[in-house]
Amino acid sequence: MWYLIFAEDVADSLPLRQQARPAHLARLQALNAEGRVLLAGPHPAIDSDDPGQAGFTGSTIIARFASLAEAESWANADPYVAAGVYAKVSVKPLKITVKPEQAFF
Repeated sequence: MWYLIFAEDVADSLPLRQQARPAHLARLQALNAEGRVLLAGPHPAIDSDDPGQAGFTGSTIIARFASLAEAESWANADPYVAAGVYAKVSVKPLKITVKPEQAFF
């Protein structure tokens, strides 16, 4: 099943994100290599693809897991959690009813 992982950053998280980003991306890339990621990305703090020093306010990941417990365990083991980037992480089952025929990004 698909699961939505929604994480909210602590204030002024950019330095923490920058430090933990390589390990965070490596985990996502491994999950993606297994064909389990629909999308993943951060939420810019301003209306820009490159927010610079404004940083980010959180992240969203939509990925497949065997169960809610597995999705929660994976999310809670993220390097951003260990680094203190995230103030809160929510994991919910997601039933996708509409998706693009082709990737558009």
